[in-house]
Amino acid sequence: MTPLAQCVSVTRAFGPAVAVDHVDLAVSPGEVVGLLGANGAGKTTLIRMLLGLLRASAGQVRLFGQPPSRQTRRRIGYVPQGLGLYDDLTVAENLAFAREVFGGDGADRYGLPAALRPFAQVAVGALPLGVARRAAFTQALAHHPDLLILDEPTSGVDPLARARLWETIQDAAEAGAGVIVTTHYMEEAEECTRLVVMAAGRVVAEGTAAGIVGERRTVVVDAGDWAAAVGLIEAAGLRAILSGTSLRVPGAAPATVRRILVGAALPARVHEEPVTLEERFFQLAQAGADPSSPDRTGAGAAP
Repeated sequence: MTPLAQCVSVTRAFGPAVAVDHVDLAVSPGEVVGLLGANGAGKTTLIRMLLGLLRASAGQVRLFGQPPSRQTRRRIGYVPQGLGLYDDLTVAENLAFAREVFGGDGADRYGLPAALRPFAQVAVGALPLGVARRAAFTQALAHHPDLLILDEPTSGVDPLARARLWETIQDAAEAGAGVIVTTHYMEEAEECTRLVVMAAGRVVAEGTAAGIVGERRTVVVDAGDWAAAVGLIEAAGLRAILSGTSLRVPGAAPATVRRILVGAALPARVHEEPVTLEERFFQLAQAGADPSSPDRTGAGAAP
Protein backbone atom coordinates (compact mmCIF):
# COMPACT_ATOMS: atom_id res chain seq x y z
CA MET A 1 0.00 0.00 0.00
CA THR A 2 1.35 3.42 -0.96
CA PRO A 3 1.72 5.62 2.16
CA LEU A 4 -0.42 8.73 2.29
CA ALA A 5 2.66 10.71 3.31
CA GLN A 6 6.27 9.65 3.08
CA CYS A 7 9.67 11.22 3.78
CA VAL A 8 12.79 9.39 2.65
CA SER A 9 16.03 10.66 4.18
CA VAL A 10 14.67 14.21 4.08
CA THR A 11 17.00 17.05 5.01
CA ARG A 12 16.37 20.79 5.19
CA ALA A 13 19.17 23.27 5.79
CA PHE A 14 18.99 27.03 6.24
CA GLY A 15 22.51 28.05 5.36
CA PRO A 16 24.83 26.24 7.79
CA ALA A 17 21.96 25.36 10.15
CA VAL A 18 20.34 21.95 9.58
CA ALA A 19 16.73 22.00 10.81
CA VAL A 20 15.76 18.50 9.58
CA ASP A 21 18.47 15.88 9.21
CA HIS A 22 17.87 12.68 7.19
CA VAL A 23 14.37 11.99 8.50
CA ASP A 24 12.32 8.97 7.38
CA LEU A 25 8.57 9.02 7.98
CA ALA A 26 5.54 7.19 6.58
CA VAL A 27 1.84 7.52 7.38
CA SER A 28 -0.78 4.98 6.28
CA PRO A 29 -4.60 5.22 6.21
CA GLY A 30 -6.14 4.92 9.66
CA GLU A 31 -2.91 5.74 11.49
CA VAL A 32 -2.49 8.54 14.03
CA VAL A 33 1.24 9.35 14.04
CA GLY A 34 2.38 11.59 16.89
CA LEU A 35 5.34 13.83 16.09
CA LEU A 36 7.06 14.75 19.35
CA GLY A 37 9.97 17.04 20.04
CA ALA A 38 11.01 20.09 22.03
CA ASN A 39 10.89 23.54 20.44
CA GLY A 40 13.48 23.66 17.67
CA ALA A 41 13.49 19.88 17.12
CA GLY A 42 12.43 20.30 13.47
CA LYS A 43 8.75 19.29 13.66
CA THR A 44 7.24 22.38 12.04
CA THR A 45 9.91 22.47 9.32
CA LEU A 46 9.12 18.85 8.49
CA ILE A 47 5.40 19.66 8.32
CA ARG A 48 6.05 22.62 6.01
CA MET A 49 7.96 20.31 3.67
CA LEU A 50 5.09 17.82 3.68
CA LEU A 51 2.71 20.63 2.78
CA GLY A 52 4.97 21.72 -0.08
CA LEU A 53 5.63 25.11 1.54
CA LEU A 54 9.36 24.35 1.80
CA ARG A 55 11.55 22.35 -0.55
CA ALA A 56 13.74 19.63 0.88
CA SER A 57 17.48 20.29 0.62
CA ALA A 58 17.95 16.54 0.14
CA GLY A 59 15.82 13.40 0.16
CA GLN A 60 12.30 12.86 -1.10
CA VAL A 61 8.87 13.98 0.12
CA ARG A 62 5.83 12.17 -1.30
CA LEU A 63 2.13 12.77 -0.77
CA PHE A 64 -0.13 10.03 -2.10
CA GLY A 65 2.83 8.70 -4.06
CA GLN A 66 3.82 11.98 -5.76
CA PRO A 67 5.65 15.21 -4.93
CA PRO A 68 3.66 17.84 -3.01
CA SER A 69 1.59 19.99 -5.35
CA ARG A 70 -1.65 21.96 -5.49
CA GLN A 71 -3.46 18.73 -6.38
CA THR A 72 -2.09 16.80 -3.39
CA ARG A 73 -2.86 19.68 -1.04
CA ARG A 74 -6.55 19.40 -1.96
CA ARG A 75 -6.54 16.01 -0.24
CA ILE A 76 -5.07 17.41 3.01
CA GLY A 77 -6.76 18.94 6.03
CA TYR A 78 -4.36 21.22 7.89
CA VAL A 79 -4.71 22.91 11.27
CA PRO A 80 -1.66 25.11 12.02
CA GLN A 81 -0.74 26.40 15.45
CA GLY A 82 -2.29 29.73 14.46
CA LEU A 83 -5.57 27.97 13.44
CA GLY A 84 -5.54 29.13 9.79
CA LEU A 85 -8.84 31.04 10.11
CA TYR A 86 -9.58 34.66 9.23
CA ASP A 87 -10.25 36.50 12.49
CA ASP A 88 -12.45 39.16 10.87
CA LEU A 89 -14.73 36.61 9.19
CA THR A 90 -17.47 34.70 10.97
CA VAL A 91 -17.34 30.95 11.40
CA ALA A 92 -19.88 30.54 8.58
CA GLU A 93 -17.89 32.87 6.30
CA ASN A 94 -14.66 30.95 6.94
CA LEU A 95 -16.41 27.73 5.96
CA ALA A 96 -17.90 29.33 2.86
CA PHE A 97 -14.42 30.47 1.84
CA ALA A 98 -13.06 26.95 2.35
CA ARG A 99 -15.92 25.56 0.26
CA GLU A 100 -14.89 27.76 -2.66
CA VAL A 101 -11.20 26.94 -2.29
CA PHE A 102 -11.73 23.16 -2.16
CA GLY A 103 -14.60 23.09 -4.65
CA GLY A 104 -17.28 21.87 -2.27
CA ASP A 105 -20.27 20.06 -3.72
CA GLY A 106 -23.01 21.15 -1.33
CA ALA A 107 -23.80 23.03 1.84
CA ASP A 108 -24.45 19.88 3.88
CA ARG A 109 -20.90 18.73 3.34
CA TYR A 110 -19.71 21.91 5.01
CA GLY A 111 -22.43 22.04 7.64
CA LEU A 112 -21.65 23.19 11.15
CA PRO A 113 -21.72 20.64 13.98
CA ALA A 114 -24.33 21.36 16.63
CA ALA A 115 -21.76 22.73 19.10
CA LEU A 116 -20.72 25.44 16.60
CA ARG A 117 -24.13 26.55 15.35
CA PRO A 118 -24.62 29.19 18.08
CA PHE A 119 -21.36 30.78 16.89
CA ALA A 120 -22.05 30.68 13.14
CA GLN A 121 -22.34 34.47 12.82
CA VAL A 122 -19.63 35.34 15.34
CA ALA A 123 -16.27 36.64 14.07
CA VAL A 124 -13.53 34.10 14.77
CA GLY A 125 -11.44 36.75 16.53
CA ALA A 126 -14.17 37.09 19.18
CA LEU A 127 -14.45 33.36 19.93
CA PRO A 128 -13.03 31.58 22.98
CA LEU A 129 -9.92 29.61 21.99
CA GLY A 130 -11.60 26.23 22.45
CA VAL A 131 -14.45 27.18 20.13
CA ALA A 132 -12.05 28.67 17.57
CA ARG A 133 -10.03 25.45 17.53
CA ARG A 134 -13.20 23.43 16.97
CA ALA A 135 -14.03 25.75 14.06
CA ALA A 136 -10.54 25.17 12.64
CA PHE A 137 -11.06 21.40 12.90
CA THR A 138 -14.44 21.70 11.19
CA GLN A 139 -12.89 23.64 8.31
CA ALA A 140 -9.98 21.20 7.99
CA LEU A 141 -12.31 18.19 7.89
CA ALA A 142 -15.07 19.70 5.77
CA HIS A 143 -13.75 18.40 2.43
CA HIS A 144 -13.18 14.88 3.85
CA PRO A 145 -9.37 14.90 3.50
CA ASP A 146 -7.39 11.70 3.16
CA LEU A 147 -4.61 13.12 5.34
CA LEU A 148 -4.87 15.39 8.38
CA ILE A 149 -1.83 17.41 9.47
CA LEU A 150 -2.33 19.00 12.88
CA ASP A 151 0.35 21.23 14.43
CA GLU A 152 -0.28 21.56 18.20
CA PRO A 153 -4.06 21.42 17.60
CA THR A 154 -5.09 21.50 21.27
CA SER A 155 -2.59 24.04 22.58
CA GLY A 156 -4.08 26.42 25.12
CA VAL A 157 -7.51 24.81 25.45
CA ASP A 158 -9.06 23.27 28.56
CA PRO A 159 -8.98 19.48 29.19
CA LEU A 160 -12.61 18.95 28.17
CA ALA A 161 -12.13 20.77 24.85
CA ARG A 162 -8.92 18.78 24.26
CA ALA A 163 -10.81 15.52 24.85
CA ARG A 164 -13.51 16.53 22.35
CA LEU A 165 -10.93 17.48 19.72
CA TRP A 166 -9.21 14.14 20.19
CA GLU A 167 -12.53 12.38 19.66
CA THR A 168 -12.66 14.18 16.30
CA ILE A 169 -9.13 13.02 15.46
CA GLN A 170 -9.92 9.40 16.31
CA ASP A 171 -13.17 9.54 14.34
CA ALA A 172 -11.28 10.77 11.27
CA ALA A 173 -8.73 7.94 11.60
CA GLU A 174 -11.47 5.34 12.03
CA ALA A 175 -13.03 6.65 8.81
CA GLY A 176 -9.74 5.90 7.01
CA ALA A 177 -7.80 9.17 7.11
CA GLY A 178 -4.14 9.24 8.08
CA VAL A 179 -3.19 11.75 10.77
CA ILE A 180 0.06 13.49 11.65
CA VAL A 181 -0.20 15.41 14.91
CA THR A 182 2.34 17.32 16.98
CA THR A 183 1.70 17.71 20.70
CA HIS A 184 3.46 18.59 23.94
CA TYR A 185 0.91 16.66 26.03
CA MET A 186 2.14 13.16 26.82
CA GLU A 187 -1.37 11.92 27.63
CA GLU A 188 -2.31 12.87 24.05
CA ALA A 189 0.81 11.17 22.70
CA GLU A 190 -0.39 7.93 24.26
CA GLU A 191 -3.55 8.19 22.12
CA CYS A 192 -1.46 7.89 18.94
CA THR A 193 -1.01 4.68 16.98
CA ARG A 194 2.70 5.36 16.66
CA LEU A 195 5.14 8.01 17.87
CA VAL A 196 8.11 9.64 16.13
CA VAL A 197 10.38 11.54 18.53
CA MET A 198 12.65 14.22 17.07
CA ALA A 199 15.61 16.01 18.64
CA ALA A 200 18.08 18.34 16.92
CA GLY A 201 16.42 17.65 13.57
CA ARG A 202 16.77 13.87 13.73
CA VAL A 203 14.47 10.98 14.64
CA VAL A 204 15.74 9.60 17.95
CA ALA A 205 12.95 7.10 18.63
CA GLU A 206 9.98 5.61 16.80
CA GLY A 207 7.30 3.13 17.79
CA THR A 208 4.38 2.75 20.14
CA ALA A 209 4.41 4.60 23.45
CA ALA A 210 4.92 1.28 25.27
CA GLY A 211 7.74 0.31 22.92
CA ILE A 212 9.58 3.59 23.38
CA VAL A 213 9.31 3.37 27.18
CA GLY A 214 10.26 -0.31 27.17
CA GLU A 215 11.52 -1.83 30.42
CA ARG A 216 13.31 1.31 31.56
CA ARG A 217 12.97 2.35 35.19
CA THR A 218 13.54 5.52 37.18
CA VAL A 219 14.61 6.20 40.75
CA VAL A 220 11.89 7.27 43.22
CA VAL A 221 12.67 8.88 46.57
CA ASP A 222 10.26 9.02 49.52
CA ALA A 223 11.64 11.44 52.10
CA GLY A 224 10.00 13.20 55.03
CA ASP A 225 11.85 16.39 54.10
CA TRP A 226 11.45 16.37 50.33
CA ALA A 227 12.67 19.97 49.98
CA ALA A 228 16.00 19.02 51.55
CA ALA A 229 16.18 15.94 49.31
CA VAL A 230 15.64 18.08 46.20
CA GLY A 231 18.45 20.41 47.25
CA LEU A 232 20.89 17.55 47.84
CA ILE A 233 20.05 15.73 44.61
CA GLU A 234 20.22 18.83 42.43
CA ALA A 235 23.45 19.98 44.11
CA ALA A 236 24.93 16.68 42.91
CA GLY A 237 24.03 17.57 39.31
CA LEU A 238 20.94 15.37 39.01
CA ARG A 239 17.37 16.41 38.17
CA ALA A 240 14.67 15.82 40.78
CA ILE A 241 10.96 16.04 39.88
CA LEU A 242 8.31 16.31 42.58
CA SER A 243 5.45 13.86 41.95
CA GLY A 244 2.90 14.04 44.75
CA THR A 245 4.97 13.58 47.90
CA SER A 246 7.71 11.59 46.12
CA LEU A 247 10.69 12.65 44.05
CA ARG A 248 11.53 11.07 40.71
CA VAL A 249 15.17 11.18 39.59
CA PRO A 250 15.28 10.06 35.93
CA GLY A 251 18.57 8.86 34.51
CA ALA A 252 20.18 8.21 37.91
CA ALA A 253 21.32 4.97 39.52
CA PRO A 254 19.66 4.01 42.83
CA ALA A 255 23.05 3.53 44.51
CA THR A 256 24.10 7.04 43.50
CA VAL A 257 20.97 8.63 44.96
CA ARG A 258 21.25 6.59 48.18
CA ARG A 259 24.87 7.69 48.58
CA ILE A 260 23.88 11.35 48.20
CA LEU A 261 21.15 11.12 50.84
CA VAL A 262 23.01 8.86 53.28
CA GLY A 263 26.05 11.14 53.12
CA ALA A 264 23.85 14.00 54.34
CA ALA A 265 22.16 11.79 56.97
CA LEU A 266 18.75 12.40 55.38
CA PRO A 267 16.33 9.51 56.05
CA ALA A 268 14.69 8.37 52.83
CA ARG A 269 13.43 5.32 50.98
CA VAL A 270 14.99 4.91 47.52
CA HIS A 271 13.46 2.46 45.04
CA GLU A 272 12.68 2.12 41.31
CA GLU A 273 9.49 2.35 39.24
CA PRO A 274 8.82 2.16 35.48
CA VAL A 275 9.63 5.41 33.69
CA THR A 276 6.76 7.49 32.36
CA LEU A 277 6.51 8.45 28.71
CA GLU A 278 7.24 12.06 29.67
CA GLU A 279 10.46 11.06 31.45
CA ARG A 280 11.53 8.95 28.49
CA PHE A 281 10.77 11.84 26.14
CA PHE A 282 13.04 14.18 28.12
CA GLN A 283 15.81 11.56 28.17
CA LEU A 284 15.60 11.25 24.39
CA ALA A 285 15.46 15.02 23.86
CA GLN A 286 18.58 15.52 25.97
CA ALA A 287 20.39 12.64 24.31
CA GLY A 288 19.54 14.06 20.88
CA ALA A 289 21.88 16.97 21.51
CA ASP A 290 24.77 14.53 22.10
CA PRO A 291 25.97 12.80 18.88
CA SER A 292 27.78 10.12 20.90
CA SER A 293 24.70 9.09 22.89
CA PRO A 294 23.37 5.56 22.21
CA ASP A 295 19.85 7.05 22.41
CA ARG A 296 20.40 9.45 19.53
CA THR A 297 19.03 7.13 16.86
CA GLY A 298 16.41 4.40 17.01
CA ALA A 299 14.35 3.62 20.07
CA GLY A 300 17.56 3.49 22.09
CA ALA A 301 18.82 0.68 24.24
CA ALA A 302 20.32 2.80 26.98
CA PRO A 303 18.33 3.29 30.19
